[in-house]
Amino acid sequence: MKIGHYNTLTIARETKVGLFLTDGTTDVLLPLKYVPKEYTIGDEIIVFVYLDHEERPVATTLEPYILMDEFGLLRVNYVNKFGAFLDWGLEKDLFVPFKEQARPMEKGKRYLVFAYIDEKTNRIVASSKTNQFLNNDNLTVAVGDEVDLIISHITEVGINVIINDQHKGLLYKDQVYEDIKPGDRMTGYIKAIRPDNKIDVTLHKFGYRNVEPNAEKILDELRASRGFLRLTDNSHPEDIKTVLKMSKKTFKKAIGALYKEKRIELKEDGIYLVPEVKI
Repeated sequence: MKIGHYNTLTIARETKVGLFLTDGTTDVLLPLKYVPKEYTIGDEIIVFVYLDHEERPVATTLEPYILMDEFGLLRVNYVNKFGAFLDWGLEKDLFVPFKEQARPMEKGKRYLVFAYIDEKTNRIVASSKTNQFLNNDNLTVAVGDEVDLIISHITEVGINVIINDQHKGLLYKDQVYEDIKPGDRMTGYIKAIRPDNKIDVTLHKFGYRNVEPNAEKILDELRASRGFLRLTDNSHPEDIKTVLKMSKKTFKKAIGALYKEKRIELKEDGIYLVPEVKI
């Protein structure tokens, strides 16, 4: 039976306080409030197993916002002399000791944390010192790979990201054309791996592969604007960023591809969708 995870268990017996479930070796209580309206002894049921206020395993049909060994953005319910307590969708809040807070947590604010079982206390806890759970010694990614990103924290140098829940990476601010915040999840691409195994990532595909999605974005904007965009090669980069959420370099590459395919016309006052393309 895995603590802090979903388990498929068998209904073993019923009592006044709820159902006892089993994995064949260990039994756990599903309190009365979570017992399904209809059930039969011997049925299988999927439950989340965690530790109650007395650190005893207990089952619930509630769905937590985060599982063990995962990252998530959670809100602080309250802070006391022991640490902070986060709302993770269950009756008992998720505990973050002061020593595991990257900076002092405040009630009502959200923080990116990693949930785990503390081996010393055998308690379910979380930490906002996320770097300790990441490792770039043995990389599982290569340049050009599509990866899952979580925004970690934003600095003057760039945007620190978590790659595939395993590695640390950096996304440069000048390559981002949308509002992002810690905890946001998105798809990215490995741009470069340095000799010291530091990783640079980008939100856009490379080379020709990048042209198609950005060209399609321009076509979509043209269709939504009745076939005309007041943008040209001479447009200010900020104007292009505001309208299309892309850099001027990417914009020029995309309209170049569309022009070669004769899907747009380029005139002094802007871009026109060609007549044979339905608006």
